[in-house]
Amino acid sequence: MRNIATLCTFAAVAVSTALASSAASARVDVDIGIGVPAPVYVAPAPVYQPAPVYQPAPVYAPAPVYVAPAPVVVGPGYYGPGYYGPGWRERAWREREWRERRWRDHHDDHEHDRYDDRGHEREWRR
Repeated sequence: MRNIATLCTFAAVAVSTALASSAASARVDVDIGIGVPAPVYVAPAPVYQPAPVYQPAPVYAPAPVYVAPAPVVVGPGYYGPGYYGPGWRERAWREREWRERRWRDHHDDHEHDRYDDRGHEREWRR
């Protein structure tokens, strides 16, 4: 029986707490004033300064102008009668042919019979 009484008491407290919380949300405020106003913050007065005095922009001297020297042109007569004189193409052709023949003679392993003068394989007849 004691347990039932404790349980009923606990249930009654829980129900009254639930009802009290809903009643607490609907409240009435009562204020009592004495008539003395609260201190009020007042912004300080703006401070005006005179407009700044601007100086005129400085004037600079124009940039110096640099002139490139004239290009040096070397004409064909500069080399004289040396390698690039008259007939230089023929000399270059002869030198190239001489080098190719010398290379063929150095690397001669009887493949000259296999190729004709233009480097194509010869057709062998059996």
